[in-house]
Amino acid sequence: MTTEQQRLLVFAGSYAETEESGVYVYALDEEWGTLTLQDEFAGLKNPTFLNVDAGKKILYSISETVSEDGRKVGEAASFAIDGVDGKLRLLNRAVTVDSTTCHIQRDADSRYLTVVSYHGGMVGLIRIAEDGTVGEMLDVRQHEGHSVHPERQDRPHPHSAMYSPDGRYLFVQDLGLDLIVTYAIDNGKFIRHGEVKLHPGAGPRHLSFHPNGKFAYVINEVDSSITSFTYDDASGRLDATGTVNTLPADFDGENTCAEITVSKDGKFVYGSNRGHDSIVVFASDEQTGLLTLVQHVPSGGGHPRHFALTPNGRYLLAANRDSDNIVTFAVDRESGTLESTGKSTQVSKPVCVLPAYLMA
Repeated sequence: MTTEQQRLLVFAGSYAETEESGVYVYALDEEWGTLTLQDEFAGLKNPTFLNVDAGKKILYSISETVSEDGRKVGEAASFAIDGVDGKLRLLNRAVTVDSTTCHIQRDADSRYLTVVSYHGGMVGLIRIAEDGTVGEMLDVRQHEGHSVHPERQDRPHPHSAMYSPDGRYLFVQDLGLDLIVTYAIDNGKFIRHGEVKLHPGAGPRHLSFHPNGKFAYVINEVDSSITSFTYDDASGRLDATGTVNTLPADFDGENTCAEITVSKDGKFVYGSNRGHDSIVVFASDEQTGLLTLVQHVPSGGGHPRHFALTPNGRYLLAANRDSDNIVTFAVDRESGTLESTGKSTQVSKPVCVLPAYLMA
């Protein structure tokens, strides 16, 4: 597939009422780093987190709806993506778990979607139908317990679910329990495989695997840190090797962390600080996976809820929820450092930003 046959689209999810646009599609100019709106969709309430199946040109989104007895419950929607004009066409929407959700993930074989509920303390497994639409609920697991923070960790708060590189295991980061819970999936059911306990008060939020499959990193929302792990794919075991602070030593304000990702070459790890309102850059040791600070750079707005590297690693896009903008940074792929391009795109309350190449 040549670059002439592909188009780099950027999908954004946001907080929105049903009558407001909440899912956006942009085209990214790879020479200048500018985003141009291609389409927007209204009709979903709080379609905050997304997942893109670029090969099948399908977009998945969470949202929330109301049950027959008036309770807020989770919902998922699927869209067909036109790779030429970037337009979305709603395929279907279906109720998921018995509470609102905050994250959606898809396995590499596009058999399953997983959703997690921060407020409900649960993780759900959903079948993807043969036509790519959201299928039936297959299984739900309710987490139990608490950790040390009296307000943030008084009950379970799973925040994300990430599949292992080989797809054998699913890792659920539970902020409320200071746990990463490992599941295998067998015949459409969750099988609890194990768990990893983080240091008390960490609040694990999101996880990202190193491209070598031997290391993983978890960003801890509550205490503003990143924990490094070695990963054994045969056993599905994560072992913590070190933890670093995401903040400058002289910062004494309030902060929580949000997103984490690893560069495609595995040399650098990026995280976001909300409060300090920055992207932090670390270098990853090739032998150990341990992290060394490279840079803090202002996120270009308030509350960087999410960010993503473009597939070629040339740009980083930061979604600043409280300043209603997505900022484009140029990435120095040798040093890992970021520099603002000066390009900022206004979008209401962005929560998730996902760039992907699609066949035009």
